[in-house]
Amino acid sequence: SVPACCSARYNLALLAFFGFFLLYALRVNLSVALVDMVEPNTSLAKNTTSNVCPEHSSTINVPRNTTGEKYSWDADTQGWILGSFFYGYIITQIPGGYLASKMGGKLLLGFGIFGTSLFTLLTPLAANLGVGYLIAVRALEGLGEGVTFPAMHSMWSSWAPPLERSKLLSISYAGAQLGTVVSLPLSGLICYYMNWVYVFYIFGALGVLWFFFWMWLVSDTPETHRSISHAEREYILSSLKDQLSTQKSVPWRPILESLPLWAIVVAHFSYNWTFYTLLTLLPTYMKEILRFDAQENGFLSALPYFGCWLCIILSGQIADYLREKQNLSTVRVRKCFTLIGMIGPAVFLVAAGFIGCNYALAVAFVTISTTLGGFCTSGYSINHLDIAPSYAGILLGITNSFATIPGMVGPVIAKNLTHNNTVGEWQTVFYIAASINVFGAIFFALFASGEVQDWAVSGYHLHRN
Repeated sequence: SVPACCSARYNLALLAFFGFFLLYALRVNLSVALVDMVEPNTSLAKNTTSNVCPEHSSTINVPRNTTGEKYSWDADTQGWILGSFFYGYIITQIPGGYLASKMGGKLLLGFGIFGTSLFTLLTPLAANLGVGYLIAVRALEGLGEGVTFPAMHSMWSSWAPPLERSKLLSISYAGAQLGTVVSLPLSGLICYYMNWVYVFYIFGALGVLWFFFWMWLVSDTPETHRSISHAEREYILSSLKDQLSTQKSVPWRPILESLPLWAIVVAHFSYNWTFYTLLTLLPTYMKEILRFDAQENGFLSALPYFGCWLCIILSGQIADYLREKQNLSTVRVRKCFTLIGMIGPAVFLVAAGFIGCNYALAVAFVTISTTLGGFCTSGYSINHLDIAPSYAGILLGITNSFATIPGMVGPVIAKNLTHNNTVGEWQTVFYIAASINVFGAIFFALFASGEVQDWAVSGYHLHRN
């Protein structure tokens, strides 16, 4: 095989890594900034929480910056603001996959992140104009981010040799977790020492900068790459030659009738239910139940995603090792990793609801839960490329559309279930998430496949007639 170091495919993985890093930083910074944007007396549930757990006295007493504008948004409004992103995000999933299969993923991914960055820069202005403007800007950010994962999957279908798939994809998508890790505490610090508007200005500007590097260094396929070595181009193309389809039309009907695809849909939906519920509400849980201040909060909210990031990178290496060296079948690896990555988190999530005010243990359990979720990246998450490399972008668009619903519904349901912020209410939230997770894991284990499907290869139409 061709050396990985400095190769064009690993450079692509690295640039994609930074792209997804920024995407998630742009996505989650609002969860942190929102705590600072809202007037303290707006959520009246404060008094009911005070008797659950004791306050943690913090010794650091830094004069906190309070120059940021404050808005009187109630809990429901905040739920709408946090959810609005997904309304844009869900619309562009399938069109994103379809466009990427037609025009290539480079421009789509590049402009998706560029657009998201521009709207992030406009967020403080929108908040000043009124809550409707803020919701609109967040939905537009969602539109821009919606095309990014399908576009990336589509690019990998031409770039990733089958036995390096888990490695290359786990590197590029791990950026998302690290973006969460860095931007949660960093946003907290920016809010604390500067002013919440800079959360949006700093990350937005970095996104614009990334865009120029991406446009300059990346190409859609190995054939069109400026500086790829001859050996690497041949290696990639020969490894993919029986896997890709040359037909121009998309076989929609067999795609929608494919049970292995629905196995991915169910797993993806279930995994995201837990993921999004935690992503949007963990800061609230820490603040209202475990009673941390924002500074501690940022670091501790980030810890689970750091674990997940490590797990994604490592499990990607392990998955390809098992397939290549131990000759384990692809479908076995995908099923095992999905089971670990979904049942593990369910167990620890439920446990996290039952340890009362022992917040060290709560953080540990939530961290283990999210970390184990990292196994899913080499499980169901890249299974699209196993069953239909040519249409991977479209398949991801389909599964991600379903998997976005939890982002819209999950936090709203969770906010509705936790009106009084009692431990019992939060246990219910964790229970629901855990049972959805277990169901998804079992469904995937029963119906997933690791083989390229008949309808996804060139000769398919010939056999039908």
